[in-house]
Parts: sequence; C-alpha cells; structure tokens
Amino acid sequence: MRLALFDLDGTLVDRTSAFADAIADLCHDHAYGPEIERWLLTELADHAERSDFARLRAAFGLGESADHLWRVYVDRMAAAVTCRPAVLNSLARLRERGWSIGVATNGSSDIQRAKVRATGLADLVDGIAASGDIAVRKPDPRLFELAAARCGTQIGAGDWMTGDNPETDIRGGHRAGLRTIWVTGRPWPEGLTVPHHRVADVPRAVDHLLAHSSG
Repeated sequence: MRLALFDLDGTLVDRTSAFADAIADLCHDHAYGPEIERWLLTELADHAERSDFARLRAAFGLGESADHLWRVYVDRMAAAVTCRPAVLNSLARLRERGWSIGVATNGSSDIQRAKVRATGLADLVDGIAASGDIAVRKPDPRLFELAAARCGTQIGAGDWMTGDNPETDIRGGHRAGLRTIWVTGRPWPEGLTVPHHRVADVPRAVDHLLAHSSG
C-alpha cells in the first residue's frame, strides 16, 4: 500500500478565513474590544496553543479562564473551517486506488483533530499526527514517522508528502525520506532543496500521485 501524507492548514483546509471568523466570534461572544481582537489576530496568526490564552488573560486581566477561552476558540475554529468538496473528492479517489492517507500537522492535538472531524476529513484519513502529540514539530522527521505509524505503516520508497510550507512540509518531507509535492503560494526560500513536483492545489497533487503510482 502506498502512503500519501498531507499537511492540514493551508493545504487540506483553509485556516486563514476560518481564523478571522473564529476570533471575531470569540470577541463578540465575550464583548471584547478591538484591542483584544487585534492582539489575538497578531499573536495567533501562525498557530494557536492553550498557553496563548493564559498570556491573553495576563495581558488584559480577563476573568475567563484560559481553558474556557481555549475551548471556545477550538469550537469556533471547528465551526468556521472548511475543506473544499474537490479536496474531499480527490482524497476519496486516492483511497479507492488503494492508497493510505495520513495527516502530518503542526499544532495542538485537540484543535487539529477538531478541524479534521468538522470538515469530513476524518472519514478519509487513516491516521493523524499533530505536533502536540509528541512535542516535536515539522520539519522534524519524527512527526512524519508518527503519521505513517498512525496509518499502520512505515515510510518507504515511493511514499509522498504534500504541503504548502517549503520549510516544514517540503524540507521536512525530504528529511523523512518522502517524495514531496509543494502546493504553491508562499515564496520559495533560496537554497532550499526543491520539491519533486509543484501544484496549485490538492486535487492536482492527487492527480500526480495517481498518474505516477507505479514509479
């Protein structure tokens, strides 16, 4: 069985628009003003952890607990995040052709799994490894290895990693012994090892995997 690993945020799902909506909803629900909203949009722009809300409480003297605010944020993100039907359909095609599908993602375990459940990806993915599971982050090869293990396999020749981040997904995939597909959009850093293939989105990545599944 061939293995295809995918990044989550910015690759399988649209975190950017969901993030803005989740922060707006959280601030509206708690009657927070624009200063707190700006802080959240800035400090949580790349990723969010439970500890961020402890920092928020300390910075603004909020009465709500960090655990409460984190749970509200997770719920709002799960409600707002989307996965395009074309992405879901392409993963279904990949499974039908006998591929094992895994997710290797940086981020807290509970919020990343909430996104996977909310978007319908849970029905199409064999295993998920989030950096919060083992306190290591991509590009550390151990996260990719854990994702493979969660799919019931090990990384082997001909297995692939698809993601949008040149450093964490593509460099990390190379270090783990995976072939790589870059979902373009970010600037490509000078001197970084180039991916095996470049595409505009996940459906095109799946087309490439299926077309080259014998090589």
